[in-house]
Amino acid sequence: MSQNSFLFDKTNYLFFAIGLGFIILGFILMSGGGSEDPTVYNEELFNAQRITWAPLLIVIGFVVEVFAILHRPKS
Repeated sequence: MSQNSFLFDKTNYLFFAIGLGFIILGFILMSGGGSEDPTVYNEELFNAQRITWAPLLIVIGFVVEVFAILHRPKS
């Protein structure tokens, strides 16, 4: 290994960015759904987007982040 080599290369940082994008998109999809009046029930809080898709995107983002860390750059 040379003196000036980095631990990660360009593809690792690309995977970091993609994983972070998935995580941010998941949290954006999970936000909202509340109501102005706390005594009023809002059914939008429990739709498929917030219960299924947003957590799935967040988990996919974390899996991509782990892959980005463990991916070994070509020598």
